[in-house]
Amino acid sequence: MTDKAQIYLQTPEQFDLADFAPVLTRILDTTPIACLRISMATNDAKTLGCAADALREICHARDVAIVIDDHFRMVETHGLDGVHLTDSNRTIREARKQLGKDAIIGVYCGGSRHAGMTAAEIGVDYVSFGPLKDSGLGDGSIAPPDLFQWWSEMIEVPVVAEGGINETTLPSIKDFADFICLGPELWASDDPAASLAAIIKSL
Repeated sequence: MTDKAQIYLQTPEQFDLADFAPVLTRILDTTPIACLRISMATNDAKTLGCAADALREICHARDVAIVIDDHFRMVETHGLDGVHLTDSNRTIREARKQLGKDAIIGVYCGGSRHAGMTAAEIGVDYVSFGPLKDSGLGDGSIAPPDLFQWWSEMIEVPVVAEGGINETTLPSIKDFADFICLGPELWASDDPAASLAAIIKSL
């Protein structure tokens, strides 16, 4: 059993920095956020680098950690805190060797207990399971609520719930997840700050 889950934000896949930065700033100024993850649907180094630099400044000014999907070679260059690996366990050792013991390394494990345990044994800082409902994340399989309960009771490595999180799916896992990751479901809202406030209230 965990204490109250913390909020972990994931950026939209595409965004204009001039529009997104003020929205993010307002949220971070009014809501306790543990971490922001850059999850852009591009491999363009310039685009990613500009986003990383701008969002790092916003996050670090507010003591919020910032990580990036997969591109662990950009972490040190842009002063980020770590990486979130979306390819399960294939690059954990390489990322740790590159970034050192103090960097945050998390890994997405879908709904696989085995993948999560393997990642924990290798030495990640958190594992991420999801989605909680059909959301287009991963291979389409669903991470069942009892996976989060089992993990919280058996494994010390923190667990993140992500994908398909809403007022219907949240109650079944909120007492067992260390972090609740909100991304597309939040930014699709007309008022992300209000949507986030509603989710936090339900925690």
